[in-house]
Amino acid sequence: MPTPSLSSLPIRRLTLRDLDACADLSEDRGWPREEHKWGLLLTAGKGYGIDDPDGGLVGVCTVTEYGPPERPSLAAIGMMLVAERHARRGVGRRMMRHIVSARGTTPLTLYATPYGRPLYEELGFKDIGRSEMLRGRFVPETAGPRVATRPATAEDLTSIVRLDEEVFGADRTHVLTRLPAFVDQLRVAEEDGRLIGYAAAWPNMDTHVVGPLIARDTETAKALVASLAAGTSRPLRTDIDVRHEELLAWVKERGLDVVALNAVMTHGTAELPGDGARRFAPLTVAAG
Repeated sequence: MPTPSLSSLPIRRLTLRDLDACADLSEDRGWPREEHKWGLLLTAGKGYGIDDPDGGLVGVCTVTEYGPPERPSLAAIGMMLVAERHARRGVGRRMMRHIVSARGTTPLTLYATPYGRPLYEELGFKDIGRSEMLRGRFVPETAGPRVATRPATAEDLTSIVRLDEEVFGADRTHVLTRLPAFVDQLRVAEEDGRLIGYAAAWPNMDTHVVGPLIARDTETAKALVASLAAGTSRPLRTDIDVRHEELLAWVKERGLDVVALNAVMTHGTAELPGDGARRFAPLTVAAG
């Protein structure tokens, strides 16, 4: 029986049962397996994939939608991966066209590597900014942070969701309510009993990823990062918008180095919603 062509293989919705196959595909492309992150993306978002007749997956992609479920106001695309044996055969282009078409008029966003950026530009995505991925062992300041932070409690979740929607520009309740089980640390900053920032650190291979990082100002962001760093012996990793020059300079002084530069891109909107001045780092570049 002849092997079906790649273009005839159906694109289907993935489930948690596909987690190992997604991690295998990550490994195939030289990425970490990141099972923990895949678990979140496949439950809080939607995964799409093409099955390989010879086993495993030809390609995958995830979409995390925000806003009202019946009419999302924004969708973040991530984890676009094609198996090495099927690379450069139009699989990624086909999957992206499928996702763009399925979203209709919903604005889209993604973080693009230099390798993936030409494809996204071909499909109508526009470059609206940059983000630096940093990694390293955090060296604390002698003086300590100027803004007090504390561990978040269950009672803080409503305030976190409210602040996050104001800053992110779309309702992320379905993601944020998963944070207590997903992250190792969740901390908040307050002033006069009012929440002015929050941040989380979650495990990813040998690092702790700092994100989301939402803060009133740079000093609050610094305090949240420092407090998360104090609670782990692992290196930190985070993705910071290049517009936050002061925070970037500070984390570099504290021992983190740039390991990648990604383009922030959108489709169907000229800019991201919300308040970019208070949005310092995403939960993950795979989910916006």
